[in-house]
Amino acid sequence: MALPMRDQARYWGIAAVVFLLLLWFLGDVILPFLVGGAIAYFLDPVADRLERLGLSRTAATAVISLIGMLAVILLVLAIIPTLVNQLTALVNSAPEMTRRMQAFLLEHFPELADSTSTVRQTLANIGAAIQSKGLEMVDGVISSAMGVISIVVFIVVVPVVAFYLLLDWDHMIARIDAMLPRDHAPVVRQLAREIDAVLAGFVRGQVSVCMLLGTFYAVALMLAGLQFGLVVGAIAGAITFIPYIGSLIGGALAIGLALYQFWGEWLHIAAVAGIFAAGQFIEGNILTPKLVGRSVGLHPVWLIFALSAFGTVFGFVGMLVAVPVAAAIGVLTRFAIAQYQSSLLYQGHAGRAVTDTDDTKEVGQG
Repeated sequence: MALPMRDQARYWGIAAVVFLLLLWFLGDVILPFLVGGAIAYFLDPVADRLERLGLSRTAATAVISLIGMLAVILLVLAIIPTLVNQLTALVNSAPEMTRRMQAFLLEHFPELADSTSTVRQTLANIGAAIQSKGLEMVDGVISSAMGVISIVVFIVVVPVVAFYLLLDWDHMIARIDAMLPRDHAPVVRQLAREIDAVLAGFVRGQVSVCMLLGTFYAVALMLAGLQFGLVVGAIAGAITFIPYIGSLIGGALAIGLALYQFWGEWLHIAAVAGIFAAGQFIEGNILTPKLVGRSVGLHPVWLIFALSAFGTVFGFVGMLVAVPVAAAIGVLTRFAIAQYQSSLLYQGHAGRAVTDTDDTKEVGQG
């Protein structure tokens, strides 16, 4: 006999509270395990495909680990230093960009030449403010990342955790399935499949879209001669998961830098704009439909709220778990709504009678 609903709600509530307390008190401790688990979850379909090609699970995991190690070495040695240097140079050049913008405005709007003009004083202070705050932001991001996630964690703990979780992923899922309450196992499995579909569609698909689109933007902008193309491509790719926002911010930043660097060379400026137009076409018609799907049931507004709320309360660890928690809450909410709409509370006796009549007709026709 199943437990009463009140007891079930109590136990699930206790589990939720324990989960939140673990995030609160052990965030820094469980961080490498969360990162390793996220990597293993992301790469599990790749390992499954290699198994279908004839490799054992151990061999498939070893091949993925070797490729991942080479990719990390390439990032550390080639891409990340260039990215940091370009970002620092972009921040340092902000005062000069502001001065050029001020000269342009003074040429076309002579009334701004008044030294007491509020607009002119504001423009004069923008560059210095961006430079000081930008450098603080860059240094803060780098120092906080190194403070929260030490070098040892990234180099040793995370890869080891990811390797063993990826190696034993199927066994862990089977063990968890065996521990499900027997009365509710079918429903829990169905909900888990729906949550996995949302996560697979969003996390795996959207991360792939961000990486591919960011690479496209960075390479294309650098080939177009844009001075800070790598930074702009990285920024646009990183925030592509928010529909239209990534392209708008990246496009505005790239075109603004192109106007600064190529003023008067309209073909170069048009090329930069065309790169982002092409990127939007590729994303909307090729990458997103193929890798993410038309709808994964995770609304951007709900995602932004989850990231903001969990990031504010639990820090970087909260941001890592925000997407899975948001996906789970979304699936559970849709399940609860479906249960409510099929209940006597929603349908009433008249609605229930109509439903029973329709079911009887279908049985009779069958």
